[in-house]
Amino acid sequence: MSDCIFCKIVAGAIPARIAYEDEHVLAFHDISPQAPVHVLVIPRRHIATLNDLAPDDAGLVGAMTLTAQKLARDLVVDGTGFRLVLNCNADGGQDVFHLHLLGGRRMKWPPG
Repeated sequence: MSDCIFCKIVAGAIPARIAYEDEHVLAFHDISPQAPVHVLVIPRRHIATLNDLAPDDAGLVGAMTLTAQKLARDLVVDGTGFRLVLNCNADGGQDVFHLHLLGGRRMKWPPG
C-alpha cells in the first residue's frame, strides 16, 4: 500500500528503531510512546484491519503475539507486567493494523 506509513517502514522508506524482525513480522519502537516501553508489532504484509484477517492468517497473528512475548522478555517487562493492544477500525482507535506492546508502568483500567 503506497499510502500506508507502516508499509513504508517495512520497505525501509521511513526509518524506524527496529526491535525485532523476521520474514513475517516487524517490530519497532513507537515514535510517540504512551509508556516507557511501547513497541508496535506489525505484519510485513499489509492488512487493513482485524476484520480483513483470513483463517490462513492464524499463524501470522500467533507470530505477532509470540513476538510481543519475546520483546516483553527482552525489554524486561515480562515479570512486572505489560499490555497488548490490538485496535480495530476508527472507533476502536485504529490507525493501521498493528499490535501495541506497552509496559514499564502500571496500566489502568478502563484504558481509554
